[in-house]
Amino acid sequence: MAGEFAGKVVVVTGGSRGIGRAIAAAFTREGAQTVLAAASESNLVAGARAVAAAGGLAPVTVAADLRSLTACEKLFAAVNERFKRCDVLVNNAGATKGGKFLELADDTWVDGFALKFFATVRLTRLFWPLLKEAHGSVINIVGGAARTPGPDFLIGGAVNAAMANFAKGLAALGNRDDINVNVIHPGQTNTDRIKQLHAQFAKAQGKTVEQVNAEALAKSGLRRIGQPEDIAGLAVFLASAKGRHIQGTAIAVDGGGTPGYY
Repeated sequence: MAGEFAGKVVVVTGGSRGIGRAIAAAFTREGAQTVLAAASESNLVAGARAVAAAGGLAPVTVAADLRSLTACEKLFAAVNERFKRCDVLVNNAGATKGGKFLELADDTWVDGFALKFFATVRLTRLFWPLLKEAHGSVINIVGGAARTPGPDFLIGGAVNAAMANFAKGLAALGNRDDINVNVIHPGQTNTDRIKQLHAQFAKAQGKTVEQVNAEALAKSGLRRIGQPEDIAGLAVFLASAKGRHIQGTAIAVDGGGTPGYY
């Protein structure tokens, strides 16, 4: 797939760190012009530097808190005015909180849906005409809790399930407009995000972070924890010509840690 994305524009939300950064770097290596969006300007500077080091075009950055419609419109306007195209939209932003259900305040629930779910809906709607023109792809980075909810991660499970359901339904419209829509469910992945979540779980369960880490690996039976590059490789494939007939599906990249058969 070397050079397949030359001349194409790939927008990655939550692109300054972790999985988003790895996805942007992978597309950059394939020749794409990437656009990284995140709330933190300082994180974007560091993220852009790391992505540029992968080789290829330096990424464009847009600092925007995507919890609001205005910020989503800002990102779309920046891409539309500069490039007038979008070939791939990767909805990766979002960090829902874990913890005991009775201690999760209402605004915590609202915040979880605002950044991860509503940003996905709004950005997909805004970028759809450009994606249609480019015969492009939407890739939602969701999470295994969509399929396997747990009592200490009820916000994440609910948000993830909503995102996966949205993508599945949208794929029918994608068939009409020649846009691929798919979901990737990362499992335990070595990012700042998993460290933050495990700290929240430890607090909720009255354990140490080390205990939570060990128990999570033992329970899943994983050979190793995932790396951001594991997810990035699949994202590039799904957006490529070789992945064109994969439509409206959700693929777990979790080392076999998801219980069940779907």
